[in-house]
Amino acid sequence: MTPNPGERTALFIDGANLYSAARALNADLDFRKLLELYRGDGVLVRAYYYTAVVEGEEFSPLKPLVDWLDYNGFSVVTKPVKRFTDAEGRSRTKGNMDIEIAVDMLELAPRLDHAVLFSGDGDFRRLVEAVQAKGVRVTVVSTLKSQPPQIADELRRQADAFVELADLLPDIGRPRTSGGVGLPRDDRS
Repeated sequence: MTPNPGERTALFIDGANLYSAARALNADLDFRKLLELYRGDGVLVRAYYYTAVVEGEEFSPLKPLVDWLDYNGFSVVTKPVKRFTDAEGRSRTKGNMDIEIAVDMLELAPRLDHAVLFSGDGDFRRLVEAVQAKGVRVTVVSTLKSQPPQIADELRRQADAFVELADLLPDIGRPRTSGGVGLPRDDRS
């Protein structure tokens, strides 16, 4: 779960997926505590947070979180949400960050001992396998304790280690708020 002494670690957080998993557990996360947990005794090379954003909105509930993360040591990777009309004529949005996560993890792999992926998306199984082939240990953080489980079985089996998000909540959770965005109490310290 936490890095070994001297181990070079990077966090890759699929924001939408982690939000869904935390929500399924009726929990909010404290990203400052999460960062501190993974700094531990190891060397935290980078902490990425990936999310799609809606452009042109006056206010987005995601903006305060993205700003806080960017200001407090996370490398925030965003891209605009795409709007489209489905076959039934309904307006839909799409904001998949899988390619960005895959490219960054593969590019950083030669400088890592340990990659921690916060996602349960089964599409990442092949990415985990490719990163492992480069000699990097991969831990996946998600949850089996929700209904339905948020972790794809094939991803969990491919990872070197699986960490149950519910088991991390005593260390990185915080009291549930109505907003649920995960900001620490004092916004920019």
